[in-house]
Amino acid sequence: MTVSSGKAKFFGAAGAVGLFLGVAFGAFAAHGLRERVSPDMLEVFETGVRYQMYHSLALLAVALFADRGRMFQYAGIFYIAGILLFSFSLYALALTGMGALGYITPLGGVCFLAGHIFLLLGFLRI
Repeated sequence: MTVSSGKAKFFGAAGAVGLFLGVAFGAFAAHGLRERVSPDMLEVFETGVRYQMYHSLALLAVALFADRGRMFQYAGIFYIAGILLFSFSLYALALTGMGALGYITPLGGVCFLAGHIFLLLGFLRI
């Protein structure tokens, strides 16, 4: 299967960037944050990295199927939104300690769930 459409390239590139940043942020957490934030905040940061990695991999799957229907494209959009809202709010919370950022995180979780529903619908339609 070749990935050649603009949509497929977009989601593939988004997944690759997400994976790259996930590894970079994970290394930053392991080597740069351990001495600077509390163990609880380090765990919060690492949760953001973990979910970013999972959903960046999901974006690669979306890229492979992006031309097979809109449900896959919707899944990709929700995965990107989820990474931005969930993971990045956790990064900001861990780095700043601003508890109000935690109110954004569940919105990202809902986006991840919506992405999974659309991915399921996409597979049920092919």
